Amino acid sequence: MIAETIRQALKAILRNALRSFLTILGIIIGVAAVIAMVTLGQGSTTQVEADVASMGANLLMVRPGRMMGPGGSSRTASPFTMRDVEAIEAQVPGVTVAAPTSVNQMTVIFGNTNHPTSVTGTDNRYLAARDWSLAAGREFLDSELRAGSAACILGSTARRELFGATDPLGETVRMARISCRVIGVLEAKGASSFGQDQDDVVLMPLRAFQRRIAGNQDVNLIHVAIGAGLSTEKAKADIEQLMRERRRVRPGENDDFTVMDMKELASMLTGITTVMTGMLSAVAAVSLLVGGIGIMNIMLVSVTERTREIGIRLAIGATEGQVLMQFLVEAIVLSLFGGLIGIGAGLSLAAIGTRYLAVPFEPDLSVIVIAFGFSAMIGIVFGFFPARRAARLDPIEALRHE
Repeated sequence: MIAETIRQALKAILRNALRSFLTILGIIIGVAAVIAMVTLGQGSTTQVEADVASMGANLLMVRPGRMMGPGGSSRTASPFTMRDVEAIEAQVPGVTVAAPTSVNQMTVIFGNTNHPTSVTGTDNRYLAARDWSLAAGREFLDSELRAGSAACILGSTARRELFGATDPLGETVRMARISCRVIGVLEAKGASSFGQDQDDVVLMPLRAFQRRIAGNQDVNLIHVAIGAGLSTEKAKADIEQLMRERRRVRPGENDDFTVMDMKELASMLTGITTVMTGMLSAVAAVSLLVGGIGIMNIMLVSVTERTREIGIRLAIGATEGQVLMQFLVEAIVLSLFGGLIGIGAGLSLAAIGTRYLAVPFEPDLSVIVIAFGFSAMIGIVFGFFPARRAARLDPIEALRHE
């Protein structure tokens, strides 16, 4: 009985194929939009987590000034010194390394090639804090760090822009009036969550940077790595207390420095992504309701067009329940067709979007099942009223209908 009802429903749908397709277009758009938005949102969340993790495991970043946002501060503050770095490393429990960093944007020259990049003065602790390994060459020697020798380690982007496919090890690059010998190349890390290319960098000994580029002994940023399994929240609180003492911040005064936890940053960014995904998905879900109204409208038209057919069925013994089931199945089949097409369209759009945005393609099976089930529910809810209207027709009046 059910199989025959489904066969009759398919026959009625295919009789007006174009009208049926236009009827389910709202369902298709709604399901496709929800699946695409959720998939892109989950891919973006995964990418954010991976980007933050690539900056280093259990990493804290300490910088002067109160932060207004990524890379900004609300007011100027005195920079750190090497004594601050050594104090953090020696006095804060759980700290494995504290890496001093000073950065300047410069043009690096090799032969006839010029490339603007970020020149960072630091030491080998920076590589440990950032969990960054070398693709070729070696780290700085202790003698190079003490003497402030002009030795350089290139990020993969800087190496590619300056040397192309040529081996840079042993070559000399120029920065302003400095000639720097390339001793190593970093493994590629890719772009950060803020769109910055982490590989577009040149590392050199901090002492050489301070003497020959900055002209001072300042440390502008400290990367602090916390031991695996230890609480970054506790370490952050300890660093804040230590730095308040060292920088003579009085009780009640705001800190003139910022300690940023990468885990907190990841949580904040993923939270924003989740909220935006939910809002966009809710807007997209409205299309499902619009599609349901379209199905109800067309089913009412279908009941009017097939009034004589319904009258004949009732006259020869069909029950109201059978007529109701026939039209209800038609509405459900229409919705399910829309759901299936919408799933395919949504996954296709998500695949294209993730490739364009360079985020992982991670479809959620539960969301697909929910969207498909919701499309079936719409068929039941919006198809019931037209089906009930058809079932309650008076057979005599229906047979008289022209």
